[in-house]
Amino acid sequence: QDYTGKATEVALGWSIALGSPFTFRTTLESEYKSDIYGERCIILGAVHGIVESLFRRYEAQGMSDEDAFVNSVESITGPINTIISKRGMKALYDDLDAAGKETFMKAYSATFKPSMDICYEIYEDVACGNEIRSVVNATNRFDRFPMGNIDQTRMWKVGEKVRAKRVEENIPINPFTAGVYVATMMATLQTLREKGHQWSEICNESIIEAVDSLNPYMHARGLAFMVDNCSFTARLGTRKWAPRFDYILDQQAYVAVDEGIQVDEELKQDFLNHEVHAALAVCAELRPSVDISVETEDAVGAGKARTEYKSSKANE
Repeated sequence: QDYTGKATEVALGWSIALGSPFTFRTTLESEYKSDIYGERCIILGAVHGIVESLFRRYEAQGMSDEDAFVNSVESITGPINTIISKRGMKALYDDLDAAGKETFMKAYSATFKPSMDICYEIYEDVACGNEIRSVVNATNRFDRFPMGNIDQTRMWKVGEKVRAKRVEENIPINPFTAGVYVATMMATLQTLREKGHQWSEICNESIIEAVDSLNPYMHARGLAFMVDNCSFTARLGTRKWAPRFDYILDQQAYVAVDEGIQVDEELKQDFLNHEVHAALAVCAELRPSVDISVETEDAVGAGKARTEYKSSKANE
C-alpha cells in the first residue's frame, strides 16, 4: 500500500543510496515468483546441472578430466560469461566461426525444449506455493538431515587443480557448451515472459544475476562458493533442481544430438530475432564499468561462502 503517495520516491532513494546500478519496477508478487524461480533455473540450479552433465559427456568422449572441466565449467564462467555480460547472448553466437555456429545451434536445438519443460514446472511450483512449502519442510528437518557439501566429488576436486594453474586468456569458448547454456538461459527467460513478467525483471532474474553476480563466484572457488553464499531458499532449491536439469539434458538433449538432430530453423530464428537482445542492450548501457570482485581466501561470513552445513541454528 502506498499510503503517503511517496513509496516510489522512497524506494528509488534507497536504491541510489545503496549504490545499485539497476533499479527495476516490479511488484512483491512478481518479484518473489521471478526471484525464487530464477535461482532454481539458470542462475544456480540449472547451471549446476549443465556443468555436471557436460563434464561427464566430455570425459566419455575422450577428454582428460582437466580438459573436461575446462570445456564445461571454465568455458561458462570464463569467456562465455564475459561476452554475455558485456555484449549479450547473440554476440556470443556471432563471434563463432561457421563450424562453431553449427555446433552451437545443434546443441541449442536439442536443449531448449527439455530445459523449458523443467523451467515451466519450477515456475508453477513457485507460483502455487509448493516450492516454498518444500523449503520450509526441509529447514524443519535440518537438525536431523542437514545440507551436505556439494563440491566434494571428483569433478570439483579436478576443478581445484584447474583453477590453480588457470591462464584466463587460454580458456576456450566451447560452442557445444555455449549452445546448451544459452538455450537454458533462453528457456528461463521465455518462461518468465510467457508468465507476464516485464523485460527489466526478466533480464535481471535470467541473465544479469547469473553473469554479473553468481558465476564469478564459481569461477573464483567452485560450485559451493557460488551456491552456499546464497540464502537457504536458494541453496535448497539448487540441490533439488540441479539433478533434474542434469537428467533431462543427459536423457533427452544429448541423446538427440548423438542421434544426429539437425538445427531447428524456427528455434534458430526465434533466438536470433528475440526481443530480449534489445532489452538486454538497454540494461547493458547501465552496467557498471567494473566487474564484481570476489574474495578467494578461505573464510566464513559476509561476502564469503559458508562452510558449515550442520543445522539451521549452526548457520545463523
